[in-house]
Amino acid sequence: MVSSVEKMEKNVATIKIEVSSEDFKKAVAKAYQKNRGKFNIDGFRKGKAPQKIIENRYGKNVFYEDAIDLAFPEAYLEALEEHKIDAVSRPSMESIDAIGEDEGLKMTVSVAVMPEVELGEYKGQEIEPLSYDPAEEDVNDELAKMQDQNSRMVTTEDGEAKDGDTVTIDFEGFIDGVAFDGGKAEGHSLTLGSQTFIPGFEEQLVGTKKGDEVEVKVAFPEDYHADDFAGKEAIFNVKVNEIKVKEMPELDDEFAKDVSEFDTLDELKEDLKNKFKARKEKEAADSAKAKVVDGAVESAKFEIPDQMIEEEMEKSLKDFEYQLKMQGIDMEDYFKYTNMDKNKLVEEVREDSKKKISRDIVLTKITETESIEATDEEIDKEIEDQAAMYNMDVEKFKSTITDDQKEYFANSVKRKKTIDFLLDSAVQK
Repeated sequence: MVSSVEKMEKNVATIKIEVSSEDFKKAVAKAYQKNRGKFNIDGFRKGKAPQKIIENRYGKNVFYEDAIDLAFPEAYLEALEEHKIDAVSRPSMESIDAIGEDEGLKMTVSVAVMPEVELGEYKGQEIEPLSYDPAEEDVNDELAKMQDQNSRMVTTEDGEAKDGDTVTIDFEGFIDGVAFDGGKAEGHSLTLGSQTFIPGFEEQLVGTKKGDEVEVKVAFPEDYHADDFAGKEAIFNVKVNEIKVKEMPELDDEFAKDVSEFDTLDELKEDLKNKFKARKEKEAADSAKAKVVDGAVESAKFEIPDQMIEEEMEKSLKDFEYQLKMQGIDMEDYFKYTNMDKNKLVEEVREDSKKKISRDIVLTKITETESIEATDEEIDKEIEDQAAMYNMDVEKFKSTITDDQKEYFANSVKRKKTIDFLLDSAVQK
């Protein structure tokens, strides 16, 4: 096998590859062995006709296509190794320059290569503070949520409805004095302030009492989903059948015992404070990590080959379509439900693919530059975490891991350590 790099521009290599006549003859012979059972030749049992007989009947190139498929992979990989090409896309056959048992196989292929990255200033980036000291208001808000989650709805006989109360109503709607389809219901439950009804409707029920009959005037929004109603004024005759108010539990030690493992409200507050602090600091760290990675990408110089983006897009679109299918939705239905069209989706996926690739190649370059490695202990921990995520037996999971999969886990560790390195080197405001 002989090969040469014809040109290298915009991170795409064009490679000339030659397979000797002897090796190409071997590939043709293998293609014959693979396909001979497909031919019926008079005088021979099916699959027993000699190669030359088949070639005389169907032409000498009858096995060439499969022979190329058989000869190409080894020749291509040898070319990549010889010229130290770090391919990042599938090879594209540009031309077959010569083919035959006498001249062998000569072809020209192109392939995207890993872009060269010139790093900018990736250390010492400015980030928001990572520590957070919860205020009393934060803890009180968390307590209020717990209060609300443990509240109960109690029917009131003579109280006035207010925001947060749930009313049970009968109603009928009219446009220009005519009742319209879908505008009538009995025993409908509505929480005031939930903004689940036509704008302005719920507000007019505030202050009503059980048994009240009121006239509610509203206007359908201009962008209402039903064109027949959009922008039109309507009158609803509403009867209030029942009002339920939210009864909150007292915030005391008994409340703490009921809703947690703690005996006192003070202990519960301290636990909420610690959890709130941990959550806020994790959010701050996650945001800072995204910021330092994006900053490193923005300061670097590189050029992504189109083939690399196209293949990432293809993978992302296939994954997205598969996820939709798992939910029983096809792409056409998705476009209809979301008012999205294919071109818009493709452009969004293209941008996401460019961002993903940009982050990957810049982080890989930083990993190499800073000599960041993964220890065996760190790789084992990554594998154990993966097993735990899927509730798998750790030892059994480890026994199934191939060398390639172990390399994947090693790269995952190095990627996390690289991002942590960027975060550790950042400067907090």
